[in-house]
Amino acid sequence: MFGAGKAGAPLNELTAAWRIVRATLSVGGATRYTGRVSDARRTLGRAAEDAAARFLERAGLAVTDRNVRFREGEIDLVCRDAGVVVFVEVKCRRASWGDAPAAAVAWHKQRRLTRLAQHYLKSRRLDGVRCRFDVVSVTLGARDVLQVRHLAAAFDAAGG
Repeated sequence: MFGAGKAGAPLNELTAAWRIVRATLSVGGATRYTGRVSDARRTLGRAAEDAAARFLERAGLAVTDRNVRFREGEIDLVCRDAGVVVFVEVKCRRASWGDAPAAAVAWHKQRRLTRLAQHYLKSRRLDGVRCRFDVVSVTLGARDVLQVRHLAAAFDAAGG
């Protein structure tokens, strides 16, 4: 964890997105899953990625790509930190959900991210570059206070 931060405008976007998700999930006291949930979650995810990108840029990383899609999946953010290519997984959770967002990056997700990184490096013809895998967790706490945490080198590709 390299730090935590609060944001003004990103908090408003993230809070608004979370309220849509919360309102969609609890209709009449019962939990309902509809097509709108995926749109609301997508909005929440996008707001969390925006907050993470701003946080990383303030920390000195340069965001080079966002939402890089391959057939096997998607890389949330690709950054440069000096001469290192950094693949970033962004996870967003509500604090009341219990587990920290980074806990959602289990071994199977790590393996998939490692494979996606290999595709990325090959497609960009980046041979012999150093790379690392980071996780940025975005947590919405009490009164919708936003907390962003950066776990640099969260896992090793050799383990994936």
